[in-house]
Amino acid sequence: MGEQARWTRARLGRGGPPLDLLTARFDRHVYAPHAHDEFTIGVCVGGSEVIDYRGGRIRPGPGSIVVLAPGEMHTGRPAAAEGYAYRALYAGTPLLTDGTLGTAAPHFHDPLLDDPELATALRLTHTELAACPDPLEAESRIPWLLTALARRHSTARATSDTVPGASGIAHAVRDRLADELTAPPSLAALATDLGLSRYQLLRAFRTTMGVPPYAWLAQYRVSRARGLLESGLRPAEVAGLVGFADQAHLTRWFRRVLGVTPAAYRNSVQDSGH
Repeated sequence: MGEQARWTRARLGRGGPPLDLLTARFDRHVYAPHAHDEFTIGVCVGGSEVIDYRGGRIRPGPGSIVVLAPGEMHTGRPAAAEGYAYRALYAGTPLLTDGTLGTAAPHFHDPLLDDPELATALRLTHTELAACPDPLEAESRIPWLLTALARRHSTARATSDTVPGASGIAHAVRDRLADELTAPPSLAALATDLGLSRYQLLRAFRTTMGVPPYAWLAQYRVSRARGLLESGLRPAEVAGLVGFADQAHLTRWFRRVLGVTPAAYRNSVQDSGH
């Protein structure tokens, strides 16, 4: 397949801070010693790598998670001739401390983690956001996963998962998202308005609604799209009217929710009306 590296920049909410995602495959490339200002969080998806870090060597294999602290020098290179492939994201400290006590950077005793469930979730989220970096989706998924990473594997202590008035919070957030479906506010802004942390808002919403905010809004958009398709509008027209970035994004969610494409749905309801 050859060597490849692709950077994608997502936004954590509308107008929010950037989050860089790297999708890479190397069979010869050797990184020079370097450091990042943010946490480097990677998931190995194939082959094997050698990373020099903190005076030792890390050897990630498929399914392992690597967490490198901000400011720590490290290198990276293939461990064997077949090379390696990985997904990485670069996250500021606040993204790992939102659901923990204190604001100091969490400490990970071991930079190489074995957590198949979290590795799968990180890989899937990274892949889907790299393909379509929707701001609300990024803000709904990334902070939640990184809080889980810190709570499971670092020295940070978890905050309480009980959010008083969770149902009222969730319904207030739901109503704001529905009212502003074409340009939804960031979760950080909504949390500030409600006197909460973003993690508390996500916790309250997921507990009450059963899905994260972006998934609820996507399903609401699909519901609105159905009515517009039934009125005769084309999928390309409908996508923007209900807040999807493009027709491909509308199709992705329409199939997830209803099992058919918007075009197929439009054709079927028009045929049945004759």
